[in-house]
Amino acid sequence: MRVELEGPPGRVRGTQFFVGVMTEVWHRPSLSAMEILWRWSAGAPVLALIAWRVWRIMQGGPPAVHLDTSALQAITVFQPVAALSALRAAWAAVLPAAESVAAWLLPLATLLWLGMATLGRSEVLRRLDQTLAAQRGTLLGLYALRGALLTAAWMLWAGLMRQAGVIAITAPAAKGVEPDLVLYSALLICGSLLVYVLWAMVNWPLQLAPLLAMQLKLGVRASLKAALGSRRAGGKLLEVNLVMSIVKIALLVLAMVFSACPLPFANLESPAFLRLWWVGVILLYRASLDYFHVVQTVAHLRLWRAMQREPRSSRG
Repeated sequence: MRVELEGPPGRVRGTQFFVGVMTEVWHRPSLSAMEILWRWSAGAPVLALIAWRVWRIMQGGPPAVHLDTSALQAITVFQPVAALSALRAAWAAVLPAAESVAAWLLPLATLLWLGMATLGRSEVLRRLDQTLAAQRGTLLGLYALRGALLTAAWMLWAGLMRQAGVIAITAPAAKGVEPDLVLYSALLICGSLLVYVLWAMVNWPLQLAPLLAMQLKLGVRASLKAALGSRRAGGKLLEVNLVMSIVKIALLVLAMVFSACPLPFANLESPAFLRLWWVGVILLYRASLDYFHVVQTVAHLRLWRAMQREPRSSRG
């Protein structure tokens, strides 16, 4: 079954398309199932390798890790300086082992993810619309470029979080002043939202470029040029990205709420039940994210096509 990507007459609204596409993708569960399949097929081996290495290290190495678990268990938000000291000591203890594993695991995980993303996303889009060309080589290059940009965004976020700790906790403690936890929490929230919004604003060309490559049969450079040249559609795509950012934050909050639901009854529930509950919440959270990733991709394609049909005088 081919999806008819027809937009409404007149002015195109990004949020209007997003809501409509949510319903459309919901009624085609095979699209979300394929998205979940390729993402989890890429992530499961990596997580299994990490779990295996952690188990080996906990059994005595190599390399050996001497971790003070009692200090970690004693961490409390009411003693932020001591908590930071314990976390730094733990990080210093596990860093040698982490570096030895990351030296071979990160390249392997990157290649596996790029390969699965290229094959998986192209199959999802071709199931959506069989007129799209595969263009797997182009998609591989574009996803590698987007992965580099995403890594830079994560590094920016980590730097902001570290600076927040310096401003609100470390610097006041060095002067003998009480750390400001309220300021620290505010900086964490504002910094995270800033990175979320910045990422939504700058990455829309790299989300549109793979779609244009498959639609117009373009290479990496040509598809990027075409995406950057689609300025009339850029505002609408940015609108969809901002909505998607709000959705991700809402899903994270819901996951936290559901994770905390059994805690009032912790004395009545076994640890095994709590672990199963939390695993279920994580899986449901990840499946919901994958569904919205499909919605976002389809919305981008529909918006671009609708903007191409829309009269120039009515474009925003």
